Amino acid sequence: MEQILSEVRTFNGLLELAPLPGSEHPEISWGDHFFYYAPDGQVPRNRQPYATIVTKNYLDDTESRLDHEGRWRLNMNVGAEAFTDLVGYPPEEIDESGADYSTTDSFLPHPLYGAYGWVCVVNPASATIERALEALRVAHLADRRRVERRQRRGDASQTA
Repeated sequence: MEQILSEVRTFNGLLELAPLPGSEHPEISWGDHFFYYAPDGQVPRNRQPYATIVTKNYLDDTESRLDHEGRWRLNMNVGAEAFTDLVGYPPEEIDESGADYSTTDSFLPHPLYGAYGWVCVVNPASATIERALEALRVAHLADRRRVERRQRRGDASQTA
């Protein structure tokens, strides 16, 4: 996890939200990491992070078995094309895949958001780390493009 955090923290315009115990954020999020392109340093209120690291099961997300010691999961919004490249089939075939979401060091559809182009890796290691880091770079740049496109539209509507 430290290798991933070190790399992501070098991304231009990165905002990392990492809620700590006792913070104003929901207790379930404590210890997890949420990544946004937000050069203004403000947590976006109108969009989801482009990647997360989760360290525990969430109520509706238990198939990765993150309640076992030392398990964590990297989640990334990579889009349909990269999803297919990383997982080996398109998002629309998730229901037929029979994926074992507890498998480690393997690209899998996200258990809840795979249909939307999200992939995940439980405990990334030698088989996935380099491709995961590259996918994170691409996800960051895609989020940046979305933010900049929205800003341009906002600027255009203000001058109209």
